[in-house]
Amino acid sequence: MHDLGAGFGYLLKGQRWMARHGRHYGFGLIPGLITMVLYVAALVALALWGEDFVTWTTPFADDWSSPWQGLFRGFLTAVLFVLALLLSVLTFTAVTLLIGQPFYETLSEKVDRDVSPDGTAPESGLPLWRDLWISARDSLRILVRAVLWGVLLFALGFLPFIGQTVIPVIGFFVTGFFLTEELTAVALQRRGVDLRARLTLLRSRKTLIWGFGTPLGLSFLVPFVAVFLMPGAVAGATMMARELLGEETEGEGAEDEGESSSTAL
Repeated sequence: MHDLGAGFGYLLKGQRWMARHGRHYGFGLIPGLITMVLYVAALVALALWGEDFVTWTTPFADDWSSPWQGLFRGFLTAVLFVLALLLSVLTFTAVTLLIGQPFYETLSEKVDRDVSPDGTAPESGLPLWRDLWISARDSLRILVRAVLWGVLLFALGFLPFIGQTVIPVIGFFVTGFFLTEELTAVALQRRGVDLRARLTLLRSRKTLIWGFGTPLGLSFLVPFVAVFLMPGAVAGATMMARELLGEETEGEGAEDEGESSSTAL
């Protein structure tokens, strides 16, 4: 339970860091705004032409009598739209990070320098194109995993009772894990930690990861919220990556001392 609270604490620390460094906030908003426009356009297109797409893909139902044809195609249209919403939540962070790799890389480095005792930040030493390629490749691998989980959980959602209670909860934890992986990848990739090692590292502290990513995933369900939280989420994930690797963070001792004093009082 301590790790769960600590993960949520990093989410708050990231937002506080952005509040104290407002001049970096607008810079960090740009990728999220671009991604939001693309996703909204795609969802609007699906809402307008989703029924036509379902009709085109189900020619076998053309001769069905009313009301079965309308009910069947209406159900498939609703399923298609709900699945698209779920995938948009699962993939928003990956796409935003892919679009905004140079933006978030710079932001993450600034956070590292700010909280590092010696004022330095790790550097990958790779050319920009190589960093972009690695990020795109790893994001695609995570996206495939996220899609598979999304389809599986969506199918399980039709199970009586369990599908309406347990499965949505599992879905939010799965979403939280993948969100956190994508966000911490910005800092961990600069440190030369590959995807397999990142997943192993995150699985070793699952409650910490859930504490950070699950509330963030829930907040992303609110329209446009993801755009405004992303810069702070990258900052918080950078701080959390330092803990996962056992790196010292400036001010940790003072914070711990302050917490101990408060507990004693």
